[in-house]
Amino acid sequence: MTATHDPLDSILRQHQRKWFRQFVRTGLLIGAIFISFVVVELLNLERMAAGIPAIVSLTREMFPPDFSRFPQWIVPIVDTLAMSVAGTAIAVGLSLPLCLLAARNTTPHPVLFHGARTLLNVARAIPELILGMILVAAVGFGKLPGALALGLHSVGMLGKFFAESIELCAQAPVEAARSVGATEPQVIVHSILPQVFPQMADVTFYRWEYNFRASMVLGAVGAGGIGLEIISALRILKYQQVSALLIVVLVMVTMVDSLSSYLRQGFVQ
Repeated sequence: MTATHDPLDSILRQHQRKWFRQFVRTGLLIGAIFISFVVVELLNLERMAAGIPAIVSLTREMFPPDFSRFPQWIVPIVDTLAMSVAGTAIAVGLSLPLCLLAARNTTPHPVLFHGARTLLNVARAIPELILGMILVAAVGFGKLPGALALGLHSVGMLGKFFAESIELCAQAPVEAARSVGATEPQVIVHSILPQVFPQMADVTFYRWEYNFRASMVLGAVGAGGIGLEIISALRILKYQQVSALLIVVLVMVTMVDSLSSYLRQGFVQ
């Protein structure tokens, strides 16, 4: 009888240990979230309550939206769109060679693999806002530092996802190409890239959506675009213009998301 129940007892104990570990992890996560709330004063109800009247007052000052300067916003809107497209194109151009070096099944040497991975980690670690500040100091104000900041920061994310897609591709077509004497460049072009191209296109269009929104934030450091108009309106307390600009941004983001979804379907299918 004991021998019969031993396996069941063992399975039950393993199951209990699994649930206990999961309970501990969940408790630690909840504890970390609670500590974060305390640190950022989200639980300071007195301060939160004191800020509500100011938020209501500011919201009232933002209405009705003032679109009187809309003709002057057209060029910054185009600049913002151009920065997002240029930055994404720069990121794709730099990510393609780096992802081949950062993927274990296409890199020619471990040193190149670790070097490429480190470079992608560095690019991903530096926020585009910090890059924008550095590049504004280097090349001056305008759209150029904005596009470069978006492109260099996006390399880290795109290169990482591209490399992971390459590592997860099916090996049967690769082995078939090598069995007939194909060179490594031929294997990459004809066996690997056709498999991962839909995933690459999908991630690229998602990144373009992100870059369009990020390009508006870069206006805060003098990188031009519609973000600079928002910062300028805030500085001179033109809150009605701020609300109008936010409505314009909402419309533009919706259009970019819709266009991205349409293009993504065309490339992925």
